[in-house]
Amino acid sequence: MTEYPQNPSTVYYFGTCLSDMIYPEAGLAGIRLLQREGVEVIYPKKQSCCGQPAYNSGFPDEARAVALAQVKAFSASNAPIVVPSGSCAGMMHIHYPLLFENEPEYFEVKRFSERIFELTSFLRHSLKAAYTDKGPPVTLTWHSSCHARREMACTEDSKALIRQLTNVTLVELANEHECCGFGGTFSVKRPEISAAMVKDKVRDIQETGASAYLTGDCGCMMNISGHMGKVKRPVSGHHIAEFILERIHG
Repeated sequence: MTEYPQNPSTVYYFGTCLSDMIYPEAGLAGIRLLQREGVEVIYPKKQSCCGQPAYNSGFPDEARAVALAQVKAFSASNAPIVVPSGSCAGMMHIHYPLLFENEPEYFEVKRFSERIFELTSFLRHSLKAAYTDKGPPVTLTWHSSCHARREMACTEDSKALIRQLTNVTLVELANEHECCGFGGTFSVKRPEISAAMVKDKVRDIQETGASAYLTGDCGCMMNISGHMGKVKRPVSGHHIAEFILERIHG
């Protein structure tokens, strides 16, 4: 069972590549939600990728090099490291120690990995975040990334935060457990299978009747919303951090 630090005064923030390059508003929203709870947020400028693309593509040496760069970038203190992505958090929390199992840096990496927390879980368990909804009534659904569900187990934490918003009706997906087909490099290596999977996911979202869907991973959002745009479906996608921030500001 994960032990969450209680009421920390300072945290590090790992922004992720997709937040940095494609969805900066989502990354910034995560920072602002942490700051709202009175936490100082440190964003090391030397951070880069978590190394998952290289790792999943069968390049362990390259993945280790990227991983070590992150370990060094967040080494000034032992503050918790908050990640607005179940996928990146899963890579850093679970796969880093496996990647370095037979390497001299193992214990250093393991200590780093133990400091990794997914954003919504951290907001709920460490900071006890409570929200007052100031937005109009809306019906939406939730898509969880595979790593968020199976590695970081943060799906219920995300939904618990959404359910605090009294004007939001959350409709569950019939096949929430199914992957959206992105999988990072998988969508490049197996485009036909990936396209079929995202088609199923979009159909599942549409059948809820929701006007929008939320997710905690920008990779999934990019894939699902990309297909939505291609087939001209009027269902918008939002990262949970950006959505919550907008709702509580009114």
